Amino acid sequence: MKRIFALCAVLAFAVMAMAGCGGNSAAPASSGSGSKVLKVGSSIDFAPFEFQDETQKDYQGFDMDLIRAVGKELGYEVEIQNIGFDGLIPALEAKNIDVIISGVTINEERKAKVLFSDPYYQSGLSMIVREDNNDIHTFQDLKGKKVAVQLGTTSAAAVRKIDGVEIKEFNTPPDCFMELKTGGVDVVVNDRPVNDYYITKSGATGVKGLQDLLTAEDYGIAMNKDNKELQEKVNGALKKLKENGEYQKIYDKWFGGVSKKQ
Repeated sequence: MKRIFALCAVLAFAVMAMAGCGGNSAAPASSGSGSKVLKVGSSIDFAPFEFQDETQKDYQGFDMDLIRAVGKELGYEVEIQNIGFDGLIPALEAKNIDVIISGVTINEERKAKVLFSDPYYQSGLSMIVREDNNDIHTFQDLKGKKVAVQLGTTSAAAVRKIDGVEIKEFNTPPDCFMELKTGGVDVVVNDRPVNDYYITKSGATGVKGLQDLLTAEDYGIAMNKDNKELQEKVNGALKKLKENGEYQKIYDKWFGGVSKKQ
């Protein structure tokens, strides 16, 4: 099954790349009706930020609601493409999409390739273990343990810096959690909201979240390196959404109304 999905992903990326040939404009494209279209790339496997709900037509999540609100503020139609996380920046560099919103942490390595908006969310890395695990309490306890992380994420990069850890990488957070429940790893390290959502929203049993946080991370919307104009527009839209209360409404919807420092 995974081979089938992999083949589909390759074919989808090839079609997307062909569609993007010749599209070198830094500005969002126009739709057939003449409206401006903001082409958004996101890896739709990162609840509660972006995910597919089988009962809903459109992609769901905090990021999805936020980018639609940004688009509305700018007067753009928003077109969201589901792209694997490690393919997002290449798609942006190829100008097949205009922006990325996918729980992307702002860091120096990525800033060398893309422009970021002002931070719109602050996260951190946390741990989930099985309920009967009494050996792991802090990140200092991970030496000699097997740790599941998502491929290509800052979680993976951070855990690699811890001595004596055996890392197992998976394509999606649900794959990490399944490996934990079946006993293939001792702990899952991921962004705290993803871990919290897994426990509180999915009704997961037999696991528990730990309070210790390894890092504090800011999420940003990414744009092509030569698109300073769009960066300024997105920042202006984010500022206005926070001022008029729309940002807080979206935040409350997905995180229970607990305010975060932004």
